[in-house]
Amino acid sequence: MIITRRAFTTMLSLTGLAAFAGLSPLRLISEAMAQSAADVAKPVSLPDMALGPNDAAVTITEYASMTCPHCATFNEQVFPKIKKEYIDTGKVRYIFREFPLDIKAAAGSMLSRCIANGDAPKYFAVTDMLFRQQNDWVMKNTTETLTRIGKQAGLTQQQVEACLKDQALLDKIAADQKYASDVLKVDSTPTFFINGEKIKGETSFEEFAKKINPLLKS
Repeated sequence: MIITRRAFTTMLSLTGLAAFAGLSPLRLISEAMAQSAADVAKPVSLPDMALGPNDAAVTITEYASMTCPHCATFNEQVFPKIKKEYIDTGKVRYIFREFPLDIKAAAGSMLSRCIANGDAPKYFAVTDMLFRQQNDWVMKNTTETLTRIGKQAGLTQQQVEACLKDQALLDKIAADQKYASDVLKVDSTPTFFINGEKIKGETSFEEFAKKINPLLKS
């Protein structure tokens, strides 16, 4: 699926996100080639936002859309357990990568990047907030709520607006999404890679543990 500029602009006007009308469309492509652990490991356009040591035995890479309810459920119910058991103990490096399925998701990802300004823990904190308030900013008052969150995090009104109009940032998110789609076969969210092994959809903590524990012993 490719969002055309006309459809993109129309969608923005309908959702109250007219400030984004100057942004380029995101390409959502489902055809892809086979992936490898090396393909997953490298960031493309944007620096990775990650928690946990660089030399951890296990690396989990999540591709998520900020408007995806399954991603929000995972963030609330499963990720805290993974963080406590594996990330905080230094056993796992956890990477979060944006795979926006619509323009609102792209806006949320852009705001997280702008607020964090390269600070990974801050990025994860803002992303968690956006997931937890997903119903508020996705279903209604999108621009107003994102602006409020930005201000709570220390940005001014002008900085939030500049962030959400940042063509270069959106282009990088779109390029990374295209790479994930073309090379890694990501076509839905959430999608996870555990040391390169792909797992699609909502996954329980117990299922993650079954994948992680043998890798820690090897």
